[in-house]
Amino acid sequence: MARTTKRPYDIVVFGATGFTGRLVVDYLCGHADAASLSWAIAGRSAEKLSAIASDLRDGQGEPLSVDTVIADSGDWDSLEAMTQKTRVLLSTVGPYVQYGEPLVEACVATGTDYLDITGEPAFVHGIREQFDESAKDAGVLLVSCCGFDSIPADLGVLYTRQQVPDEASVTIRSYVKAKGQPSGGTWASLITILADGAVRSGPRPTGARSVRARQKSRFHRHEERGSWVIPMPVIDPSIVRRSAALRGDYGPDFHYEQYYETESLLTAGGLAAGVAGLFLLSQFEPTRQLLLNQRPSGSGPSVEEREKGFFRVEFVAEWDGERVVTQVRGGDPGYTETAKMVAESALALACQRDQLPLKRGVATPASALGDVLRERLENAGIVFEVLT
Repeated sequence: MARTTKRPYDIVVFGATGFTGRLVVDYLCGHADAASLSWAIAGRSAEKLSAIASDLRDGQGEPLSVDTVIADSGDWDSLEAMTQKTRVLLSTVGPYVQYGEPLVEACVATGTDYLDITGEPAFVHGIREQFDESAKDAGVLLVSCCGFDSIPADLGVLYTRQQVPDEASVTIRSYVKAKGQPSGGTWASLITILADGAVRSGPRPTGARSVRARQKSRFHRHEERGSWVIPMPVIDPSIVRRSAALRGDYGPDFHYEQYYETESLLTAGGLAAGVAGLFLLSQFEPTRQLLLNQRPSGSGPSVEEREKGFFRVEFVAEWDGERVVTQVRGGDPGYTETAKMVAESALALACQRDQLPLKRGVATPASALGDVLRERLENAGIVFEVLT
């Protein structure tokens, strides 16, 4: 189906009855741009959707009328019907490697832009390999990793690279500090990632200049920073690498590394041991199910717990003996800010698509949404700044 703008909805939030999905819905309810759009909430339970819809309020606290759409990841006809009704489909339904592919296929078939908040490498690389060409043919954008995985890293690197001379060969290292708790859905995705083996960087994109995302294989003491740094087993470096290749403006030789940072050796060792332990337990069905049962689907941190959360990512760019340091920071990373990031991504697609640097294909936040999204996030309270 050819892409068209004549549809009942500008945005549909699929997974609205889940923990993160509800946060996305609440964020849209109070957003001025969303007030000028037609949007709906979707999921498989008519009863739960109706309960949420009846409780929604706008930015002034007045009741808000939002339509509901019934769809199930296991029912192709319902996915096709849902995606035919909207220009942008925002999905919070994971683990994506289990539930995501049919929805992506439906979006391509119906000419619908797609966004999600996955951090699952197997899903992201599989979607790229399977749907990139057909998405280009259909004129749609498929953009994964529009939450804490991987917007701070991806847009932070873009912002940092913009502070460096265009033709410089640059190395950027990022250092992450964060506090937050996972919901049931995110916990399930994490166990799925670990069960899959390891984060894969994916194939080197065709036509790219020298783009590297390697980093040290063990945590180490960073004497200059006075901290311990741990290579992060996340998809972010792969997303950054893909953005560099798709954009083509990161310089002739671009290198990126990403670390979690702590001042305590005990904390560093505990984190490394914890990840190793989860990896081991996730490899066997009985212990994997035991892990999954620790955080039931739909559960998540309280408002008070989220208010204590934060993230800070510091980027150090070095080239030809020069250096610039930038920072991206915000509140609770996994939920409050992830909901904000993916909602603003959807609004960018719905309101400013003609201004985006990339218009079709399987893309990344920096390559598809770029400065349009960064400016939106800055207006929403996420800070991008040059430190030195």
